[in-house]
Amino acid sequence: MASKVFLDANILLDFTLKRDEYEQSRKIIELAVNGTIQAFITPSIIHVVGIWLTKAYGNAKAKELLLTLMADVTVIDLPHEIVLNALHSRITDIEDALQYYTAVHHKLDYFISRDKQLQKQGIPVLPVYTPKELLIELVEY
Repeated sequence: MASKVFLDANILLDFTLKRDEYEQSRKIIELAVNGTIQAFITPSIIHVVGIWLTKAYGNAKAKELLLTLMADVTVIDLPHEIVLNALHSRITDIEDALQYYTAVHHKLDYFISRDKQLQKQGIPVLPVYTPKELLIELVEY
């Protein structure tokens, strides 16, 4: 069964904007496309990525890129009580807390982010991995 993986906004931005960490993020997206992982994001990830893509490429291209990603990435959300859990958590960044606890709520296997602070603030039930760490874990990169 494919691992269930949450993709933080920085992974999608690295991939779509071809930033410095593009290659690792591309490999993560490839894992989703070929079914090795099931990839998940939240509506706010779409919002954040959409803003950056629109600035970089314009509205039409931003929508096209997001629609292409949505063929292999599932959008999930969270109920009120999980928002409260996130806000009471030790994760200091509110956006990160909401993303992370959405992934916990949906019982995902991995949370993928380049955010080093989030790696320190996560809980044992859901490890926070960098793309490189996930690639090593899943495909011996």
